Amino acid sequence: MARIERAWRAWQTSAMNLRRRAAATLAAVAVMAAPAAISAPTPATPTSILAAAPATDWVDFKPSDLLVIDLARGGRVVIALADAFAPVHVANMRVLAHDRWYDGLAIERVQDDYVTQWGDPDGNKSLPPDVTQPAPAEYTRPAAGLPFTALPYPDTFAERVGFSGPFPVAESGDEAWLTHCYGMVGVGRDLNPDTGTGAELYAVIGQPPRGLDRNIAVVGRVVAGMDVLAALPRGTADLGFYATPAERAPIRQVRLASDLPPADQPRFQALKETSETFRAWVHVRANRQDTFFLRPAGAIDVCNAMPPVRPAPAKP
Repeated sequence: MARIERAWRAWQTSAMNLRRRAAATLAAVAVMAAPAAISAPTPATPTSILAAAPATDWVDFKPSDLLVIDLARGGRVVIALADAFAPVHVANMRVLAHDRWYDGLAIERVQDDYVTQWGDPDGNKSLPPDVTQPAPAEYTRPAAGLPFTALPYPDTFAERVGFSGPFPVAESGDEAWLTHCYGMVGVGRDLNPDTGTGAELYAVIGQPPRGLDRNIAVVGRVVAGMDVLAALPRGTADLGFYATPAERAPIRQVRLASDLPPADQPRFQALKETSETFRAWVHVRANRQDTFFLRPAGAIDVCNAMPPVRPAPAKP
């Protein structure tokens, strides 16, 4: 409880300071444009908070930590890998990408308001010898030693929620785990005690299925391409699987960004979860005062407060 109270006070103080700066910036710009029309500062918005963020509040993703999926019919999906939470499964994924094992496989399942899943639909492709199988059940990890920025709001599923880097995290007792938010990527597996290998993956495309937390290895977050995954036709067979092979969306190739030619490497940045900008952004999202809102919520769910991601600005 003391940790939550300290987090709340820190968020309130830094958020208020940055909101004032953002509002002052907006007011100054508006006065320059139409001085006679200004009677009060414009309330800060999530967009204005991000626009006022200094470049130092953004951090680059390493190309070696981005998994790039190119679909045969067009469309690219980029996944930030979460080695700190599922190191064996992520290492397997790196091996599979390096060995080009994923190439030629397919998206086989799109279940409405749930997941898009891809892998080897027929189960005929042997895994490379360097893949660890069975993988351990990397469903939680020790909370000790994990960089963690707590949200100052309660959660239904855990004692604490917050962020470690760009990833949404829950904690209870001495355990921490990644949460099943929209755009998070997990490892498909069979019934317990199977743990999956990383050969079969899915991304959440609907209401966060937080009941899956601590039951499946979560290995990353989609930072680009959710529009591709969420717009695919829904499967009509059980659990949203495609009824025929012709319905599947074939995968042209899967590579680590670091293995692509420099000109083809996607480059993204995440807002630092430890920054004043992020605290202010969360506070404003939880307490909207711009013209559309009549009643600010006064709270926000961890899945609605994941650190924003943007394309990295071109270097001068």
